[in-house]
Amino acid sequence: MNPFRRSFLKLLATGGAVAASAPTLARADRFRVLPDGSDAAAPLLTGHRSPELGRVLGGLTLGSAAVQGGLAVLWLHANDSAGGPPPLEILTLDESRARGALTVIERPEATVPALIAENRGKTYVLLLAGEILIGGKQNRVLREDLLLPPLSGPRNIAVYCVEQGRWNEGRKDFDSHSSVVQPSVRSEVLRKAEQSRIWSGVAAASRSMAAPSATGSYQAIYDKPEVKAHLEQTTRRFDPTVAPTAVGAAVFVGPNLAGVDVFHAPGLFAREWSKLLRAYALDAYAVAPGAWDETGARARTDGLLRAAARVAGGLRGSVGAGRLFEFTLDGRRGVALLFEGQAIHVAIL
Repeated sequence: MNPFRRSFLKLLATGGAVAASAPTLARADRFRVLPDGSDAAAPLLTGHRSPELGRVLGGLTLGSAAVQGGLAVLWLHANDSAGGPPPLEILTLDESRARGALTVIERPEATVPALIAENRGKTYVLLLAGEILIGGKQNRVLREDLLLPPLSGPRNIAVYCVEQGRWNEGRKDFDSHSSVVQPSVRSEVLRKAEQSRIWSGVAAASRSMAAPSATGSYQAIYDKPEVKAHLEQTTRRFDPTVAPTAVGAAVFVGPNLAGVDVFHAPGLFAREWSKLLRAYALDAYAVAPGAWDETGARARTDGLLRAAARVAGGLRGSVGAGRLFEFTLDGRRGVALLFEGQAIHVAIL
């Protein structure tokens, strides 16, 4: 063969190979903006203390209490003298969905523990660990807090399945019904439990509230009429407008501390509180009203917050903005989403 012809054909072959690989590389870059969201990597730093967490929790004061049936709440207020940067403008999952800014879909090759989320808006979007996503091949629940930056591009996010008996694509994308799994299940999420433990928690919750589902869907609990009535009554009793400066709450089910949620600003707490409250109320659904020891509850909450402000833990990256600080305290799991010197959300369950 003519050497010039041979060189020309070789050049064509090389160019064709590059062209053929380009779409694949583009797709890979599109879905690999940050490391994959399936079960997070080991903490980047261990034995670490978080100054942001210390400042936020150390500056909290206990406010008034509210009681309804087997549920009790202590409002938590920030100390204005604690300092820190101004609050970040943030949309919730439901707000961003309503604006059409947030999309959550199955991956091209769907897998149980991962989805793709994209913030197409110009405001940060906060997704909470334990929030339920409805749709796709099966309903999922978010594994960890996630702060999606404006115009984020697609991000792989980690999820659990909360609908074991379905795997079909009724719809490709996911919506929100403003639902969060109850603390007994959310605590397993924060601990990064095996999927089987999440399914066991869903099954136990369904049995305890007599809310069976043909597909094992956790959402069926929220859809039960008796549960809806219970949650509506509870929501009215614990309206956050009675404590407009609160940034969080410590919630008791019967005599037991069910959990603590704290946000970086009163406005964000007020907008996230309703869904969190309804999740706490699920754990109190069958709990009979009883004597609640407010004095003891205050002492216990104050001690927990003071200890958490000084606790050592692990700091790792996130597929969204900021980092996650994770710790264990008195047998409880705590996680704080940190960004730009602020603790955007702290959960202790």
